[in-house]
Amino acid sequence: MTRCYIGIGSNLSDPVAQAKTAIDALAQIPHTELITVSGLYRSRPLGPQDQPDYVNAVAALQTQLAPLTLLDALQHIEQTQGRTRKAERWGPRSLDLDILLFGDQLIQCERLTVPHYHMRQREFVITPLAEIAAELEMPDDRTPIKALQKQLPDNGLQRFAYYTPQHCQLGK
Repeated sequence: MTRCYIGIGSNLSDPVAQAKTAIDALAQIPHTELITVSGLYRSRPLGPQDQPDYVNAVAALQTQLAPLTLLDALQHIEQTQGRTRKAERWGPRSLDLDILLFGDQLIQCERLTVPHYHMRQREFVITPLAEIAAELEMPDDRTPIKALQKQLPDNGLQRFAYYTPQHCQLGK
């Protein structure tokens, strides 16, 4: 089993409900166990500002799946929840699920980059990740997540809710 961390984001079609539904769907991925999930955070959009704020969270999973197989499962969840992939980068979306970290693996291929690109500079990724795995270290240079969190500028991220899915094994 490999411990991995999934970034969750939504700013369309009731983002809180989208995030909660996605978290519950993560628990249903075959050969995968949902371990814990951060609280829900509200963040300003990255890129074009003429869109609603995002709801973000990070979930920890244990999986037997290969990285690209897990990516396929995540993209299936996105499609099930109404995600349509557009050429516009950082535009509004009903759901975005990203593999942030996959064990200690460094992955660089056409479909997947792990650690997720630019995650070090994204408060809406690092802060919820630090909430559930502050002692975790980045696999490329061993920088602790809590150290990255201290380096981030304040971009107005707000924690506004705690959500524990019924399938989540907190403390594992």
